[in-house]
Amino acid sequence: MSEARRSAAALEVRGLDVYYGHSHALQGVDLTLEAGVFSVVGRNGMGKTTLCKAIMGLAPVSGGSIRVRGDDITRRPPAHIARLGVGYVPQGRRLWRSLSVDEHLQLAAGLRRGAWTVERIYETFPRLAERKSHGGGQLSGGEQQMLAISRALLTNPRLLIMDEPTEGLAPVIVAQVEEMLLQLGEDGDMSVLVIEQNIGVATAVSRNVAIMVNGRVNRIIDSARLAADRELQQRLLGVGLHAELELDLDLPAGTEAKPAPRQARPGGAIRIYMSNPTPPTRWSQPVPIARIEAAARTFSAQAMRLDETARRRREPVAAQTQGHPVVLVVGTLDTKGTELRFIRDIITGAGLRTRLVDVSTSGRHAASDVSAQEIALNHGRGGSAVFGPDRGAAVTAMAEAFASWLRRQSNVAGVISAGGSGAASLVAPGMRTLPVGVPKLIISSVASGDVGPYVGAADITMMHSVADVQGLNSISRAVLANGANALAGMVKARLEQHARKDRGDSGLPSVGITMFGVTTPAVQKIAADLGEDFECIVFHATGVGGRSMEKLVDSGQLAGVIDLTTTEVGDLLMGGVFPATDDRFGAIIRGRVPFIGSVGALDMVNFGAPETIPERYRGRKFHVHNPQVTLMRTTAEENERMGQWVADRLNRMDGPVRFFLPEGGVSALDARGQPFWDPDADAALFRALERNVRQTANRQLIRVPKNINDREFASTIVGAFRTLFGRTGARRRLAR
Repeated sequence: MSEARRSAAALEVRGLDVYYGHSHALQGVDLTLEAGVFSVVGRNGMGKTTLCKAIMGLAPVSGGSIRVRGDDITRRPPAHIARLGVGYVPQGRRLWRSLSVDEHLQLAAGLRRGAWTVERIYETFPRLAERKSHGGGQLSGGEQQMLAISRALLTNPRLLIMDEPTEGLAPVIVAQVEEMLLQLGEDGDMSVLVIEQNIGVATAVSRNVAIMVNGRVNRIIDSARLAADRELQQRLLGVGLHAELELDLDLPAGTEAKPAPRQARPGGAIRIYMSNPTPPTRWSQPVPIARIEAAARTFSAQAMRLDETARRRREPVAAQTQGHPVVLVVGTLDTKGTELRFIRDIITGAGLRTRLVDVSTSGRHAASDVSAQEIALNHGRGGSAVFGPDRGAAVTAMAEAFASWLRRQSNVAGVISAGGSGAASLVAPGMRTLPVGVPKLIISSVASGDVGPYVGAADITMMHSVADVQGLNSISRAVLANGANALAGMVKARLEQHARKDRGDSGLPSVGITMFGVTTPAVQKIAADLGEDFECIVFHATGVGGRSMEKLVDSGQLAGVIDLTTTEVGDLLMGGVFPATDDRFGAIIRGRVPFIGSVGALDMVNFGAPETIPERYRGRKFHVHNPQVTLMRTTAEENERMGQWVADRLNRMDGPVRFFLPEGGVSALDARGQPFWDPDADAALFRALERNVRQTANRQLIRVPKNINDREFASTIVGAFRTLFGRTGARRRLAR
């Protein structure tokens, strides 16, 4: 294949015309998708589905051209287009009711060979594996959409066309589809054209969004700008504003539109009616008019305008424009509204844009920028899961909903909250989903105790409120003001760094390395050898260390991992004090970053002082590291168990994997003449790994006849990492 062909755009549409009889459905459409994911949005009837069908050869093209990777596919038969590497997820799924899930997948699997196999589909969508013998007509809407997407992926396309992939799906399934689209875009193996009406999904998965109006691509707009500006969304895509829309959209692309004059609204009270004051069921009777009238809420239009004017005065002029970073002030506004608004006013006074987010679970209305009801809709079961009689369950559900909502926000500059233990429990899980470096601060009465359950592996700052966060007084004003000013300072400093494009680091790709005291010599040698070409970030393998490293992988801040010290697995399985979680290696599986691993310090389980060791381990071989840390030597049976556990995670990794087995011992204590030297126990670990890991060209186990701390072993690790990163790192380096 020529260099020109390799560099051609994934999809290039020029002057495309499609007619249905005398109706001009597509009118000179121009669209280019270079690579990654690109979204097209628009109201119903604007020509989005016709565009998909024209690309796939399912609608007759009257004029113009369509090219995929340089190949002209205009007017080619659909089967020919599919064989060229174009996959299609049609609107409405189009499944066979009589074929089982597995039969659907097997039917599609033979078209083109590639990375997507039936086995990988079942790993990606475990629900389909559970339903593999069920017919297409027996599946739920979400399961049908999973199957439709999987069927297209199995053709291993170079270009994937997805028409309304989230239509009619529950929020939890929408989130899964969104995450899958983001992963496809990051992998770079295929390009994706997404036709969507869900603005949240369209803007989350694509850097730019095309707006279709009346059969034309009217403009291409930055997704962050579109996501942040509700008024712009209403003008471009709002139903029932056709006259305004046409005036706005006739402007040339890139021209800043002026909103059309709005009709004057009455200055009196406005009645807001809900046709269903209580959630309906299939047995519900029509709601009596009297009940609807009684449930209606009254708002003063004048008061609403005054509140909006006051809000705009609080915000600086620059912050009122769309797309600017925003500080979220989050809490239970039904009980802490005064305190949270006090914090908000200080931050806006510092020149930053803010949004007041309510995570109350009482169901009572509170004035905010983002209501509790809107947050609750992001829970997998909707608002009914959040606003229930059980307060504990409600708090847990609202925390999940807030975390889900926060993951969808693209311009968060910082997050601050204030309250008691309940408020901290509500906001902390969401804060933990944000990348390291985004300022996060919780002012709480629980901050003087054990904050581990709230902070986890994230960089959350906890500030003790001294007095309870209950009303404003001389103490609470001082503490809340300090917290607000501290967050404002962190946010402004970070924004200034980004504006200078100066991160304060070397600009080298970052690699995470896990270390324990008994693997320190190896890590020091590895870091020294890689130091000129990589920024080596070392994590102490004490449970939270592994979680912190994997959080950075999930955040895209590590270009590769040298997981030399996996001792946290032993503490997880045997009940030590430095345990991993069940998601250990999960970020590597999701991120598919270059992974070098080993069995460092799996010869030991960590406990506290000798008197704290569980009774079941009395009589075992111990080594007192210091008065507060006692190490227990693992047995052959325990090593076999650990080997099986690690092998299961390695088998799920699709990225490049090299896992090294040091035959001369897995730690400084596991060397000839040292207290934990036990070749039989190590051999059991190695055999379990070799017996259970499915080795491929991309996933290999390698024995090295050295101790893990020998210089030769460290040099082997360095060489393997340079090789893996050289194969896969070019794209990642460019991305940074």
